[in-house]
Amino acid sequence: MTPIWLCRPPAQTSTVKRSTMQTWAAENNHRLNRDKTKKIVFTSSRKRMLPPPCPGIERVSSLRILGVIVNDRMTAAYHVTMLLSSCSSLLYAMRVLRAHGIPATSLHDIFRATVVSRIQYAAPPWSGMCSSADRGRLDSVMRRSKRLGYSNNDLPSIVELFNSADDDFFNRIKINSSHVLQPYLPEKLNLPYQLRTLSHNKTLINKTKLLTSSDFIVRMLYKCSY
Repeated sequence: MTPIWLCRPPAQTSTVKRSTMQTWAAENNHRLNRDKTKKIVFTSSRKRMLPPPCPGIERVSSLRILGVIVNDRMTAAYHVTMLLSSCSSLLYAMRVLRAHGIPATSLHDIFRATVVSRIQYAAPPWSGMCSSADRGRLDSVMRRSKRLGYSNNDLPSIVELFNSADDDFFNRIKINSSHVLQPYLPEKLNLPYQLRTLSHNKTLINKTKLLTSSDFIVRMLYKCSY
């Protein structure tokens, strides 16, 4: 298990934060391993003064959390770069398979089971942080795969793959009252008059910042309200 602490500086000093983490770990039968403990400070500007470092804990600019790389700017640039490197290796492996005479239909199945599934892995949380440049880089992999014959010509675009993953995940949250994300959905919207039927009856959350607009739940609430 990997505990994650979210703090808003300067609410606590580095020494107090470390003491709080050690206390929590001890109370929950864990031991704080400083060699494996990393600290990341999320900020929207490089010019902003960062809090002092925590003694004995390394500060990093990115973290891999459950296979997804999160950087200190809350963008998907690092994760997309990792995906492109991984997909490049997979495409080379597919070229070797084709050289050994594997049928085209089997090659297409392998492409969907490896490249497409890797891109779609945990896409709902990080796809909202993708810039147009990030999506363009991923789309170039798809176009190259079609050109080389590794995939079908009717392969969906990156945006369509992201939308499909978002819709499937959000539908699972809505129909499962025990889903872990159910408590994060806003309250039901009670109106005294009848409107057209929507796919959900939740109150919309105000989009005050770009980061809020990138949030999965906020994105889906607005998307499914039209």
